[in-house]
Amino acid sequence: MLAVDMTSMLAFGIPGGPELLIILFVLVLLFGAKKLPELAKGIGRSMGEFKKAREEFTDEVSKGEGDAADSDKKPAPGPGSDDSDDSGK
Repeated sequence: MLAVDMTSMLAFGIPGGPELLIILFVLVLLFGAKKLPELAKGIGRSMGEFKKAREEFTDEVSKGEGDAADSDKKPAPGPGSDDSDDSGK
């Protein structure tokens, strides 16, 4: 029974031409023709800001991973050790 419900849910898919026209008509009725371009512009700007923030985040993560890999290659000196050579005593 569950499999039948899932297949009927998947049958809807992405709306086609007539469905998109109906959705556009409803949007025009709700917001008005003058408001739709402003809404689209605001959505576009917010998507651009989101993309910019996502790229900055991935850059920071990759930069942090690079720093962590560099610190793994150079082991930190232990306590009481220094870089001078004391073998000459």
